[in-house]
Parts: sequence; C-alpha cells; structure tokens
Amino acid sequence: MASVPLSLNGKVALVTGGSRGIGAATVRLFYQAGARVAFNYRSARSAADSLAAELGKGCIAIEQELSSSEQGRTLVAETIDVFGRIDILVANHGVWPADDAPIASMSDDQWRTTLAVNLDSVFGLTQAAVAQMLKQPRTKSETSDAPESPAGHIVFVSSTAGQRGEANHADYAASKGAIISLTKSLSSELAPLGIYVNCVAPGWVETDMSAPALADPATRSKIFSAIPVSRVARPMEIAGPILFLCTPYAGFISGEILNANGGAVLAG
Repeated sequence: MASVPLSLNGKVALVTGGSRGIGAATVRLFYQAGARVAFNYRSARSAADSLAAELGKGCIAIEQELSSSEQGRTLVAETIDVFGRIDILVANHGVWPADDAPIASMSDDQWRTTLAVNLDSVFGLTQAAVAQMLKQPRTKSETSDAPESPAGHIVFVSSTAGQRGEANHADYAASKGAIISLTKSLSSELAPLGIYVNCVAPGWVETDMSAPALADPATRSKIFSAIPVSRVARPMEIAGPILFLCTPYAGFISGEILNANGGAVLAG
C-alpha cells in the first residue's frame, strides 16, 4: 500500500524558539519531512547545539533574542543569508510569566516585556518573511494538479488564553489574542498573493515553561480537571498540526485557528 507523505522537500523553514519544547519537536518534524530548517534560541545554547548536531547538514541554530520588531527582521535576514530563501515561518517563541499578576498590580515592565516578545517581534518576523516570500521564485509543486507551490506559509502559535482569557495573566492573554486577530487579518491580505496564514492554539503542554506549574500536585490536578482528555499535550502533538498546515494537504486552509488543546478551549 502506498504511503501518504507529508513532504516539505525543497522548502526552507524558520522556526522560532526551536531549541526546546514545541519548537524543538517542530524542527525535528520539519527536517524529517525534507525541509532545511533554521531555528533561533536565546539562552539554551547547549540544547540548540545538540539539536543542530543531531540533525546535521541542513539545520542551523541561530542565537537571537526576540523582543523587538528589529530583532525579528534580523533573524529572517540571517536565515536568508544561509539558505537563500524562506518558504515557511513558524512563530513559536513566547514568554508566560509564571507568577500570578493581578491587573491592579501588574507592572508596566511586565506588560511591555510580554508584548514585546510575544507580539512586537512577531510583527518584525512576519514583515521580513512576507517581503522575501513575495520576491523569491516559487518552488515546483510536488502535486500533479498544480504548476507551483504557494508563495509561503506562516503558522503562528497562540494559546487557549488568547481565546478565553486567563485571570492574573492579562499580558499573556492579550498578546496571544492579538496573534489570533493577526492571523485573520493577514490571511485576508496575503492569501490572494499565495501566502497562507494559519494559527495553532495549544493549551497546556509538557515544556520547560509549564514544568513548574505541572510539578505542583494541586496545580496539576486543577489543570488536568479542566482538560476533557485528562492530560496535557506532548510537544509532538502540537508540532504535527503545524507541519500539516504547511503541506499541500492543507492547500485550502487559510485564516484558521486550529485548536490543539484536548478540548480545553470548549470546557473553560
């Protein structure tokens, strides 16, 4: 029986926050699908170097802070310098301040820092990636019924918090809600130009960022009770939908918010 490949052969992908968690799972999956992959890291040099060495030629790790639009543009430029083009942008990086911060006492610094990382840098990344996608030649389609592939794919990683809010984390929820609105706005703008923009919205995932909360028995029990499938996601269960949205099988999907959260967004 013939297999059904999810192939990204000939594509260049940039995955932000790629050294650990969802990002690292996405880097591995995209590489296994045939893409050349660049990913950035901020402080996890050892993990980033290990991942790049594991995958070998065609995968590069770039040390790059992402807390401004200019830094986002810089990362795209560095990717193009190495691979000559960019076909896929996966904006996965982000911060979630773990301590509760009621709006009455949340500091200006926390608000600005969260939005700078989760939103400002995404603006710069997207602006630079779109400019490159629109001017570069398209790769040949691997499907028999299309002469060329799309000009590009952009996948943003949002959150359940961006859809239903999160008490005491208004900064994070606001930034992720903006990402959902950005997805819809850019889909309307860019789909006619051949760039497909979609969003994957996870809930709780087994990552370094969520580890402190999941390690606390009371918090863990509360989290699990709000997820209909009664567990948190594994990073690969988020990376898989991200990959799918960048393949020809998702060729008629744009502007979609794909919920990968065990049904939690409907239960909160």
